[in-house]
Amino acid sequence: MKIGILSYHFPPEPAFIPGSLAEELAARGHEVRVLTGFPDYPGGHVYPGWRQRWRHETHSERLTVRRVPRYARGDGSAGARRAAYLSFAGSAALIGRRYLAGIDALYVFHLPPTAFATAGLLRRLGRVPTVLHVQDVWAEEDEAAEDAERRRWAGRIGVTMARVYREAAALAVTAPSMRDLVVAAGAAPERVRLVLNWTDERIFRPVRPSPAAHGLIRRDGRGVVMHAGTIGRRQGLETAVRAAAALGDRMDLVLVGSGPEERRVRGLADQLRAENVRFVERRSALDMPDLYAAADYQLVMLRDRPELRGTVPGKLQAALSCAAPVIASAGGDTVELVERARAGLSCAPEDWAALADRFWLASTIPEAARLEMGRRGREAYQREMSLAAGVDRIERMLHEVSEAARTGARRMRTMPV
Repeated sequence: MKIGILSYHFPPEPAFIPGSLAEELAARGHEVRVLTGFPDYPGGHVYPGWRQRWRHETHSERLTVRRVPRYARGDGSAGARRAAYLSFAGSAALIGRRYLAGIDALYVFHLPPTAFATAGLLRRLGRVPTVLHVQDVWAEEDEAAEDAERRRWAGRIGVTMARVYREAAALAVTAPSMRDLVVAAGAAPERVRLVLNWTDERIFRPVRPSPAAHGLIRRDGRGVVMHAGTIGRRQGLETAVRAAAALGDRMDLVLVGSGPEERRVRGLADQLRAENVRFVERRSALDMPDLYAAADYQLVMLRDRPELRGTVPGKLQAALSCAAPVIASAGGDTVELVERARAGLSCAPEDWAALADRFWLASTIPEAARLEMGRRGREAYQREMSLAAGVDRIERMLHEVSEAARTGARRMRTMPV
């Protein structure tokens, strides 16, 4: 097949889903053309050594990547993000019709930043069938919509995403409950399939902890629960800090990473005098399996919001692929996946007393039982969430929509005038 891929982010940015999909489809013999922007995530500035220009293509066997200019979002303000989204949409629409001419199907790694570009390309490409891999069903400004302008912008993204849902030939959703959300937003139920995200398996795999990681993460022989990633509103890490503070020196909570809520979370830890809560600055993804191995459990947290019940954070796949047992404080699909795999412990979201109970129970579980949790989690990952499993499902969907489009075209040609 000739397959187009539209993705706002693409390697060398940390975008392993579209990056690994493109490589794997090309390795399976398909001709793949990627349309993306110049790398600027997460810092908001184009990477050193890169210069935005209109003609920038890289080629390898069966894989071509075309990059188009977009506004670099700089400080990440709401206005800068809007300019980045809309400029990418304009560039993609301008270049996409010629660059993607003749493809059999289009795959879209679908986040809010891609919404306007997707809508524009669907108009420009005409009858090319599209598979959306829906990663998020709500606009990122929704939660912070403090003024009328932000609410209007969130509404525009929501309306555009709903229109794209209706026009797509098929949709892949990354969590079971997300299906209900996209159907409610306008997608036809029979077009929606479950395709769980995978992680970067070249990085996230079981390892033995190095002395350096052990020294950084552990102290005084205490059990360690580690949270790795963004410290933001969605995670609600204040709940974890309160739970850890209630247990004193029974265990340590180690937060690796940073984010917009870091100052608030640090302030709460200071206020509660939670000396067993420690902060470690953001590390490279290459370092994370070593740190995972040094901890006893990985903490996966989501706040209690309806739209998050259909979200599975990427840190869950990373932990399971590393055979790390999990403590999940979330609702919906995240907890269900952990419980079904018997890969750790779980509790309701935003309930610090329940989470404190899980922390206490975790501290009593023998090492052999923890290792067994990790083994079961890795088996579940390989069976349900791996790169091979995910690409099999996406490839099948691309074949199906392409064949349906060809069949429909033949039927139209053979109909009497």
